[in-house]
Amino acid sequence: MSQSPSLHMLQTCPFCWKVRGMTDYLKIDVNQVQVNAMKTKKELAFAGDWGKVPVWTSSSGEVVVDSTPILKYIDKEHFDGKISARGDEEKNEQWLEWADTKLSKATVPILYGTLGSAFKTTIRVARLEKFGFISRRLYAWAGFPIMWGIIAKKRIKNDGRAPKKLWHDLLDEFTAEFEKSTFFAGDEPGIVDFAAYGYMKSISPFPQFAQLTDHAKGMKWYNSMEKATS
Repeated sequence: MSQSPSLHMLQTCPFCWKVRGMTDYLKIDVNQVQVNAMKTKKELAFAGDWGKVPVWTSSSGEVVVDSTPILKYIDKEHFDGKISARGDEEKNEQWLEWADTKLSKATVPILYGTLGSAFKTTIRVARLEKFGFISRRLYAWAGFPIMWGIIAKKRIKNDGRAPKKLWHDLLDEFTAEFEKSTFFAGDEPGIVDFAAYGYMKSISPFPQFAQLTDHAKGMKWYNSMEKATS
């Protein structure tokens, strides 16, 4: 009897949510292994020099790293590549790159864009993720100045838009591509849908998600993805 595939992950990682959305959609029995957020390189040493989540281990023991390659691998192994085949191949690759650059970089500003939001986010992350007793408190109190003062502020300055404006503009751009369809890929979600959904889903455990709920088209698509993956 073959063992279930495993997903080494963090609860709040947007790249992990991309994978989790597809496994939920395909109803795959997955062993979700939550790694210690302060010891990822050590706990993922079996994956070589990658050192980051997500890491997928198939039921046969094959190890796959990086979220988009994992999506394609799961689709091929568990669904004969049907998800990737939905829609135009060239357009899918173009918008996968768009999601993995534009949406991925927009998650940090909305979660850590102000000192207050950064503090709330790190406290929430410390509760959701697997830490040791001391490292949980260290992250909660020392992490937010770094995420806000070094990473988020730089991204907001370089982009020039407030985090909410940035997300609304990106959702405008994304949903404009499929105004007459439920999903980017048509009547059923495709690989781009799962990529975009993962980034948006990763914000949902935090109060900042409320900044996205008044984007009607974006939420209509998001709620359709929620239903498809439930």
